[in-house]
Amino acid sequence: MISVTVVAALCVLAVATQVGVLVFERKYPPTGELVDVTGGRLHVVQIGPRDASGPPIVLIHGATSSMETMRLPLGNMLAEEHRVILIDRPGFGWGLRDDLPNSSPAKQARMIDEALEKLGVDPAIVVVHSLAGALGALMALDYPHRVAGLVMLAGVTHPWPGGVGIYNEIVTTPVIGKLLAYTITLPLGYFLTDIGGRAVFTPQAMPDGYIEQTATPLVLRPRNFLANAWDLVTLKSAVVAQALRYADIKVPTVVIAGSADTIVSPEIHSRYFAKTVPGAKLIVLPGVGHMVQNAAPDLIIGEVEKMILAADTKPKAASR
Repeated sequence: MISVTVVAALCVLAVATQVGVLVFERKYPPTGELVDVTGGRLHVVQIGPRDASGPPIVLIHGATSSMETMRLPLGNMLAEEHRVILIDRPGFGWGLRDDLPNSSPAKQARMIDEALEKLGVDPAIVVVHSLAGALGALMALDYPHRVAGLVMLAGVTHPWPGGVGIYNEIVTTPVIGKLLAYTITLPLGYFLTDIGGRAVFTPQAMPDGYIEQTATPLVLRPRNFLANAWDLVTLKSAVVAQALRYADIKVPTVVIAGSADTIVSPEIHSRYFAKTVPGAKLIVLPGVGHMVQNAAPDLIIGEVEKMILAADTKPKAASR
């Protein structure tokens, strides 16, 4: 009787999950172009004047999110005067990747580089948040011709003590992981999304309507959730290997973090990264948590515009 009840419950949850997927995808449709790359597809939105002077600005989001977390408010503010390119990382938002378990920061950096090549973007100011810090650092290392400047916002760059949450570890195990992702994750996650969002913003308050405005429920779709879990559980080993190369970064780099960030430690990541990268500028915002792009967009824009000005003046200086 118990086994029959469990199976019935799982069937109900599976149906509820598929209904939820349809509802979320209708509510949050793609708003940009889909760019096919080796190993998947990226969803790219371009805003702001295409003919703006200076390099464009590429915004790349972190874990458990989509490009919309970089659009509001930072992307929209930058787009008032600059060409801004928002990207859904492979497996997130409306981006797809063919191999869910095997998509390291290096692979994602390559896919983003390929997409930017197809879009004719060369070079750009690359602004990355949280988990995307790992692939942003690799873009500066492996594709320096594509990066006019690197802005790291509370970026993950080094190994840390502890794990990434027991549920992420469970959902990446064979069989049971997919079973959970296609049954319980969406219904349960929908009721926990608001709590999780508030935790990420602490000690700042999460803006009203943030979950809806940033299409956060899309991350609860089974393939999206699995991609996110795989990114998290494989991240530490990836940064262990790449951290040895940071001293070779040559592009202008600004590192911005909040002193009260409990999600990505500024001591382990931002301070150490800025100390390692030659000439990097470090800004630690007192009392600010993980969502620095929401807490201090004007400061970030100021640093980006300094990079744009420097990029514009370099060719003239060289010609003299």
